Amino acid sequence: MSDGFRPERLRVLFMGSPEFAVPSLRALVAAGYNLVGVVTQPDRPSGRGGKMTPPPVKVSAEELRVPVFQPEELRSDEAFARLQAFAPDLVVVAAYGKILSRRVLQLPTHGAVNVHASLLPRWRGASPINAAILAGDAETGVSIMEMVQKMDAGPVLAREAVTISSDATTGTLEPVLADLGARTLVDVLPAWLSGKLHAEPQDEARVTFCSLIKKQDGFLAATMTAAEAERAVRAFDPWPGAFVLYRGDRLAIWRARVLPAAEVEPGATSIIERLPALGFRDGWLLLDEVQRVGARRVDGRAFLNGERGVFAGGVVLA
Repeated sequence: MSDGFRPERLRVLFMGSPEFAVPSLRALVAAGYNLVGVVTQPDRPSGRGGKMTPPPVKVSAEELRVPVFQPEELRSDEAFARLQAFAPDLVVVAAYGKILSRRVLQLPTHGAVNVHASLLPRWRGASPINAAILAGDAETGVSIMEMVQKMDAGPVLAREAVTISSDATTGTLEPVLADLGARTLVDVLPAWLSGKLHAEPQDEARVTFCSLIKKQDGFLAATMTAAEAERAVRAFDPWPGAFVLYRGDRLAIWRARVLPAAEVEPGATSIIERLPALGFRDGWLLLDEVQRVGARRVDGRAFLNGERGVFAGGVVLA
């Protein structure tokens, strides 16, 4: 930590909602910052019973005894007055899920910083982890940036990279990046706040974007190569899950492998290595783990046993 820097003197307002944001919140408290409040999404119905469920950040904030504010939106004067009442010196954002207005960004005396799960300027937007896996990137990482009104476009304080392994899913990569983002955040803040570190503008020529993932995005497309389909399986795990239509119903695909082949009809089915295999433009996708609607996940061989050793009957790709 920088000489003379006193984190307990800094009034920090944290904004975040999902599990990805929890390590950053906890790291700030552990590093001694004065957390004056947490802004997070409202409780939402969850599961088949529709039980009202708090966002993970709220749960952690209450455990840490930090005041919680859960506005539906931040545009109203009433919501802004609540933010003003926190009198923040610094706002830290990690996957909050809402756009911050100019007046919110200008509220803290030291500005606002964001923990973003990509190596900016690559993958600005709402789904950077999914996007990196879908694109077949060799690495991804985290960026700590100063926030501006343009989405994820602010100058960057620090980047830290990690390799994307061949079996990485969004579900396995997200906690790695969440922890890395938390460590990088508390490592870089003292030097930045004391003026010893200056953020660097992003190279606009290298910008790529990703959008919010929708449930239908998991539907595998006939235009995909087998490798692209395999990456989609990993990118959409745990949500929304990659799937095809099999015998008129959804068949989720949770683990799969590529078997190159010279000529394959997209949507064709076969049994290879005693596993169900699905055809794409340039090869087969061997289905190691699947799930029918209302059933549990099973390995490919168990699925075939339930199908009496037959994998046919019409597979539909998007």
